[in-house]
Amino acid sequence: MTIRTVFASLALLLALPLAAHATNWKVDHTHSSLGFSDSYQGEAFHGVFKDFQAQIAYDPAHLDQAHFDVSVKLASVDTQSPERDQTLTGEEFFNTSAHPTAHFASGAFTRDSAGQVTATGTLSLNGVSHPVTLKVDFHQGAGASSTLTVTTTLNRLDYKLGTASDWNAIGKQVAVKATLALSPASGT
Repeated sequence: MTIRTVFASLALLLALPLAAHATNWKVDHTHSSLGFSDSYQGEAFHGVFKDFQAQIAYDPAHLDQAHFDVSVKLASVDTQSPERDQTLTGEEFFNTSAHPTAHFASGAFTRDSAGQVTATGTLSLNGVSHPVTLKVDFHQGAGASSTLTVTTTLNRLDYKLGTASDWNAIGKQVAVKATLALSPASGT
């Protein structure tokens, strides 16, 4: 191999773009929330899950490398009503004794013509798995911090939550929203 060939090969390697990858993010749980809204007898109520873990890899410029993996301890539900929380963790709803954790894993991320990003994936809850689409909003903050907001609406009956007719006073469409304060994970 001549020196000219070696330099040509090096120049070619340097001209190739570096492999793009999504940034791995660490969640600041103190400034983050994962919650839901529903209604009971026509009155709205809200709840949050105080114990959840999220592995987030995301860069809006490299959606093909993005990935969300979220696990939620369902017994950590807090609706500001101990009686309602006890009902939600019982056998008719989350059934936390048999299924203590909900899990979401993303699949594909897409951007529509208006710039809105969605993530499709699978949510496993109460022993049932269904496809879910999340609306994704990512905001780069000052410095290295960022905020990720995801929203979706779930039909509780898809997950066999409160299927008996005596639960008809509870809304079937549940709005879910997570707002995560993020900082780059070390090593990214």
